[in-house]
Amino acid sequence: MLAGKTVSSTRAEMSQVMQPDSANLVGKVFGGTILGLIDLCAYVSASRFAEGICVTASFDRVDFHEPIDVGELVTLIGHVTYVGRTSLELTIEIFAEKLFTGKKRHTNTARVTMVHLDENLKPREVPRLVCETREDKIRFMEGRLRRELRDQRIQERERLSHRFESASDAELDRLMTAGTLLDAKGGNA
Repeated sequence: MLAGKTVSSTRAEMSQVMQPDSANLVGKVFGGTILGLIDLCAYVSASRFAEGICVTASFDRVDFHEPIDVGELVTLIGHVTYVGRTSLELTIEIFAEKLFTGKKRHTNTARVTMVHLDENLKPREVPRLVCETREDKIRFMEGRLRRELRDQRIQERERLSHRFESASDAELDRLMTAGTLLDAKGGNA
């Protein structure tokens, strides 16, 4: 088993002033710019933790709490919150600062899953995550719960997709007008 690494040792912080070329059609920073920065911050934290190449497996969730203005300083703070055998979950918190006033606000939160790769680009084991504080332990358990719920959702979605594919046209027509597709879990929808 690989030696463990502390949550605090995985911390990565990056800052960048948002330029006019990052503006969207309403004059705010384009969401894709923020997604690219999130991916980069996740890479830094994950690769530091794994001591090797890590690639993005999924963006599990990205919340845009507030828009970011061109000219603001965006700071991303990332750290590992949960590890599996070859994958790791990172939480990235994004803050925007108005440089002239120093006013900072929390604008985004993201959860990213990365996979550690060996020299043959095959998944490679990651170190154990050492949770130093109660907060670290809670975040680890929340990450584990997110993974278990994600796996459960994938299985349920595959089961329902198979049901839709094998349904008759009449059953599909009935399901299209159902109040919710989750009613299709059983045979009664």
